[in-house]
Amino acid sequence: MIPVRSFEGKDVAVFGLGRSGIATCKALMAGGARVCAWDDNESARKAAEDAGVPMVDLNRRDWQMFAALVLSPGIPFRFPEPHRFVRLAQMVGVPVIGDMELFARALNEFKSVDRPRIVGITGTNGKSTTTALIGHVLKVCGKDVRVGGNIGVGVLDLEKLHSEAIYVLELSSYQLDLAESLHCDVAVMLNISPDHLSRHGGMDGYVGAKRRIFRNQGPDDYAIIGVDDIRSGVMSTQLTSEGLRRVIPISAEYGLGRGVAVLEGMLQDSMAGRAEHPVDIRTAKALPGRHNHQNIAAAYAACRALGLDPPDILAAIGTFPGLPHRLENIGAIDGVRFINDSKATNAQAAEQAIRAFPNAWWIVGGRPKEEGIDDLAPLFGQIRKAYLIGESTEAFARTLTGKLEHSKCRTMDVAVLQAFEDARASGVEGAVVLFSPACASFDQYRDFEQRGLAFRQEAANLVKRRSSTEIA
Repeated sequence: MIPVRSFEGKDVAVFGLGRSGIATCKALMAGGARVCAWDDNESARKAAEDAGVPMVDLNRRDWQMFAALVLSPGIPFRFPEPHRFVRLAQMVGVPVIGDMELFARALNEFKSVDRPRIVGITGTNGKSTTTALIGHVLKVCGKDVRVGGNIGVGVLDLEKLHSEAIYVLELSSYQLDLAESLHCDVAVMLNISPDHLSRHGGMDGYVGAKRRIFRNQGPDDYAIIGVDDIRSGVMSTQLTSEGLRRVIPISAEYGLGRGVAVLEGMLQDSMAGRAEHPVDIRTAKALPGRHNHQNIAAAYAACRALGLDPPDILAAIGTFPGLPHRLENIGAIDGVRFINDSKATNAQAAEQAIRAFPNAWWIVGGRPKEEGIDDLAPLFGQIRKAYLIGESTEAFARTLTGKLEHSKCRTMDVAVLQAFEDARASGVEGAVVLFSPACASFDQYRDFEQRGLAFRQEAANLVKRRSSTEIA
């Protein structure tokens, strides 16, 4: 745990008591703050109390007594409208911050020579894989690395700060919106496409939240930016023209005169302004597809910025085991492979999966995002058949009618069985059932992880069904 001492002896309101909220309370209490914690959900309050966090009903307190409101990232801050506690705090001038700002304040207590290094990773897609990959490379190369933030361990639950450590943090747009003083020695922006627009008041607000990762950087810091989409490319150009930090472009589509590119599986390092000999990175079996090649470029550039040697970085990338629910190969039945890409919660993420596994039998659907799957139309010809599940079934059926053969399955069990039977009957060598939903999970599942586990279970049920048939 990382104690936060910046509110020692002061009253601090904490609203939202999930995993990060409880960690926030403990970090503030360890730093001497008087914590007043609350959650509208009774079971969340009970879990926090069991963890030793004192409950105070914030609906009944004088908000002028608080030095800050620490808000869970999942609670609306500005849009679609501020939560009632945010409005109360703002009415009396109480700052509204998040756990990432508390982490930043703990860092700011250190002298520069004693300060650990911070690597922050954001973007619409690929954050978790890139964060885990950077952490893996640093660990293999013998560094004292701690990985967390929006992935795995909450930032304040990480091991205590010290000068030799490197903190590798996945940063969501929600977390960045609530962080003012976070200083990343290496800040990575992978890509930007429409997502969470209602929470940021539209695309400009979303882009603005993402750009906050570069706040507080100086001339010795690195900004690593994907340039394969227009918005990130423009941001790279703008930051370069500012001249306030070292900007390293990365790409999985274009050759770069300066930066890091991966083209057709070959990594080209031009960070020093001259092209090094290309290196084949296709040995990294857990990172298939162009989007993962961008993730590799980002991780390579970040580790180079931290002073690691290229051969060591590349060797470590080749041993990365991958993450669950991200183009995860979960096995094969009768020559039909099953790919679990449950983390693909928007169309851009699904696009990368379709490109990585063309001619697949595609399971898609859930709670649709605002943009739907219309942007995937140019790829419909690369899909054998679509199997529609969840709330989006009817809307996606209208999108696909006349363009791609599809079946309204509605539930995972029906979709997996139909897709498998069709793929097996096709006789195609290496046939793939691809679960890349392009939707949120909340219509039928708690989160993308539970949804991915459901896909795995249905594949396992196929094995059981076949075994029972053979016995009979």
